[in-house]
Amino acid sequence: QVQLVESGGGSVQPGGSLRLSCAASGDISRIDAMDYYRQVPGKERELVASITTTGSTNYAASVKGRFTISRDNAKNTVYLQMNSLKPEDTADYSCNMKKFWYDGRLWTGDHWGQGAQVTVFS
Repeated sequence: QVQLVESGGGSVQPGGSLRLSCAASGDISRIDAMDYYRQVPGKERELVASITTTGSTNYAASVKGRFTISRDNAKNTVYLQMNSLKPEDTADYSCNMKKFWYDGRLWTGDHWGQGAQVTVFS
């Protein structure tokens, strides 16, 4: 069984930093792109950052220059370093993968982590 297990998150003051981690468990040999999304109640889910297998990254304009996504392919883990946090970054953050090789074959479809709450308070 494949799971995405998230860790990190918490509460910080504006200007602070947090780091999220998301590890894929199971007999996974390779994961395609890995993403972090965030959602605030009553609003649509927003794509925050993406990283390909080779390390190419993309960021939402609202976090560019403050957040850094990275991954460790050997550990099937993606990280989101969040610096200079603002109150508007408050959200539930979830990692996602859509394409991966598990138990010798290709699997497609959304797989989500359990989510990590990030709260930035004044």
